[in-house]
Amino acid sequence: MSNLLSQAQAFALRGTPQLDFQRRLAFAALFVVLLLACIPGAVAHEFKAGDLEIDHPWSRATPPGAKVAGGYFTVVNKGSASDRLLSISSDISDKAELHEMGVKDGVMTMRPVEGGLEIPAGGKVALKPGAYHLMFTGLKRQPKQGEKFPATLTFEKAGSVKVEFAVEGIGETGSGDMDMDHAE
Repeated sequence: MSNLLSQAQAFALRGTPQLDFQRRLAFAALFVVLLLACIPGAVAHEFKAGDLEIDHPWSRATPPGAKVAGGYFTVVNKGSASDRLLSISSDISDKAELHEMGVKDGVMTMRPVEGGLEIPAGGKVALKPGAYHLMFTGLKRQPKQGEKFPATLTFEKAGSVKVEFAVEGIGETGSGDMDMDHAE
């Protein structure tokens, strides 16, 4: 009888680690699935105005004393008619403008876009560093990494849409490598 009891105990002890391992593995797999399901919502965010989708508005954190910040996003036009981004406003700054960057005579230049930015029918336009982008000038406070700030984008046909800019890290600006002439 004692031999039978010893064998039962040995079996129970051998079975328990296997069962614990399977439970831990199942829990870890469930945790990873839930974590991955949450990431797209945490990283990307989008807004709609009529046929337009505004994907992942973001800005960079700024150092203390900075007076300007950039704004970036992609606009996708799912409609059959073009639209135009006319204006931007935000409580984070005194003024917000649409700008474009380019190279002229080997010098990087940045200037305001006059008349708005066309969003072609069935197309998309990316506002990104080194290309079309927003400039928030006269900052009232410094955007800090991890926070969001509101803004309103106004389109010719789709009207106004409130968006939130997610503030990412300061990152590289390239200002040490470029000679930038900001033409007003």
